Amino acid sequence: MRYTRQGVTLEYDDIGNGVPLLLIHAFPMDRTMWRSQVAALQLACRVIAPDLRGFGQSTDTDGQVVSMETYAQDVRALLDALNVKQAVIGGFSMGGYIALAFVAQYADRVKGLILANTRATADTESGRQGRYDIVKKVGESGAGVVADSLAPKMLGPSAKPETATLVRNIVLRQRAPGITSALLGMAARPDRTSLLPFIKAPTLIIGGSADVITPPADAEAMHAANSNSQLVIIPDAGHLSNLDKSDAFNDALREFIGKLS
Repeated sequence: MRYTRQGVTLEYDDIGNGVPLLLIHAFPMDRTMWRSQVAALQLACRVIAPDLRGFGQSTDTDGQVVSMETYAQDVRALLDALNVKQAVIGGFSMGGYIALAFVAQYADRVKGLILANTRATADTESGRQGRYDIVKKVGESGAGVVADSLAPKMLGPSAKPETATLVRNIVLRQRAPGITSALLGMAARPDRTSLLPFIKAPTLIIGGSADVITPPADAEAMHAANSNSQLVIIPDAGHLSNLDKSDAFNDALREFIGKLS
């Protein structure tokens, strides 16, 4: 399906009935990373999964910074177009940064919050510089350098070979301008730690025990700061826990959404 607002077109899936669950994909992925979740959850809820601007089949960016707040505004506009007043907002990695930006701007639209394999803190100086270095490499050599450097770190040691192939293929089909815009936006994002204690919506925080990009300590820190949250650390799951250990990930979401229903 397709939605266009102010010259920006978002492609999205909208499948199932019940409590709306909007899933925001990771960097540098697209909505196809959620296929297992759509298949598993469409009988329990209404799953809405967009491609963020610059990714998948959505409108290209110009390579300039796109803030987490701008992505969140796109999400809100899509919910408006679908006449969804409240939804469970689920964000994965960069999608988690966007989910937190969404809560900061539109708390009344959040029925529940899912923060998966993400963190509330801003980049460290070295982390920010690392993003700038990748931006430069993408400009010099194209988007393939992201697949070479990032894809091998995104799964745990027990991941199936076909899952690793799937991840690499999703990353390889993303375009350089969208990758660059997102990297610059992530580098500029604020620290959201102070927001966590004030999130009133029930919150599910998911981590992977083998995640080397956002280690379990990041999930534990968010859980400690938000008394209205529950924490699930999936054993042996790497960064992309929804693909790495999809059954455990789906069970956690199904149980959380069941309580909200």
